Amino acid sequence: MEKNATVNLQPDLLEDEMVKLVPLQAADFERLFKVASDPLIWEQHPNRDRYKKEVFQIYFDSAVSSGSAFLIFDKKTNILIGSSRFYDYDAEGSSIAVGYTFLAKEYWGGKYNRSVKKLMLDYAFPFVDAVIFHIGPSNIRSQKAIMKIGANKIGEMLYEGKLHFVYQVKSSDLLKENHNY
Repeated sequence: MEKNATVNLQPDLLEDEMVKLVPLQAADFERLFKVASDPLIWEQHPNRDRYKKEVFQIYFDSAVSSGSAFLIFDKKTNILIGSSRFYDYDAEGSSIAVGYTFLAKEYWGGKYNRSVKKLMLDYAFPFVDAVIFHIGPSNIRSQKAIMKIGANKIGEMLYEGKLHFVYQVKSSDLLKENHNY
């Protein structure tokens, strides 16, 4: 694959020994909402009421229409544990964003999120030079997690009408540092 080639933003399967990511479909609402309905998931998020069905429906509809969202499964148990997606693909700027990620509380603590992000970074880097993350200022958990995989804060911006910190991982930095996520 070459940089800036046309990228399939929703491959059929991304997996490793911990997780598998499969394309999100419109029929997945109820089972994904069951995971997302825990208010603790959203307590540090800019949209803190996303645990409410009508608010989550907006998030879900956007994810489905993006054509780039995934369900995340614990590979050992095949239990649905969350979701993530690619977005803001910029072929000319050789970047893509990864985000809208959430995991069930039982899967917090690093290894599952790290596994998801590694799969998505490894998939994206043959096509782009940089992966971007937009994280709310109060979302300390996500900020710490993204820095653990080698991301650096590069600025702040309004995203979806709310302040977000912008983090970036460059493929060249990971190669230079021989970073193991």
